[in-house]
Amino acid sequence: YTLSSLLLLLTVGFPKVKTFPRAYLLLGSLLFVSYEICLSLSLGYARSGTQAIEVGMVNYLWPSLTVLLSVFIARQKCSLLIVPGMAVSLVGIAKVLAGEHTLSLAEIGNNIASNPLSYGLALAGAVIWAIYCVLTQKIARGSNGITLFFMLTALALWIKYFSAPQPEMAITFPVLVSLALAALAMGLGYAAWNIGILHGNVTLLATASYFIPVLSAMLAAWMLNASLSINFWQGAGMVSLGSLLCWWSTRIKT
Repeated sequence: YTLSSLLLLLTVGFPKVKTFPRAYLLLGSLLFVSYEICLSLSLGYARSGTQAIEVGMVNYLWPSLTVLLSVFIARQKCSLLIVPGMAVSLVGIAKVLAGEHTLSLAEIGNNIASNPLSYGLALAGAVIWAIYCVLTQKIARGSNGITLFFMLTALALWIKYFSAPQPEMAITFPVLVSLALAALAMGLGYAAWNIGILHGNVTLLATASYFIPVLSAMLAAWMLNASLSINFWQGAGMVSLGSLLCWWSTRIKT
């Protein structure tokens, strides 16, 4: 986040905060930083590579939630197709959380109970990001605070880091390369996303990434050398399908 902040300062520049609507400055900062903290800590508290991927999948409920909130907050018109869309997404998450076992509330409960903080933070992050996406379009009035938000996130995470004993940092050339690439991807990706929220169709943007859960899981499984069950892949596909159905419900004339 620190490197991404520097990158955004060089490319996007520091925003004219005095021109921001007060609601956007306060709520935008709070929601963005809260989401990034929830996402970072949910992954950081995961106890295995497989659990980290499952936690990330829970976070991918946000596209469906964004469409749902757009209906209630932004008065986005939709058809009843949104109901099965949300249902498919939720069942997909349930299959992911059931792990290698059959789909049952008991198995889902046992899996969540193994690390409730991590899964809870991921779910909270999904809700917060959906709220951020919907509210930003309504209250920002064209203002783009992505550079400020990244700087605040970096500050919050550094405070968290120094608030408790931490293992010694290992600074090597491969680590620096990975950090630089991650900063580039995050900084430019979030910058483009924020511009899209301000000037585009938020429900379309939210669901334009409906393949991301599957692609992200494939990449994470390869990087973490994690073995994922057939239930997981079925669940990931259902999350993507549910997001697509939610978006499609907004395209049907009512």
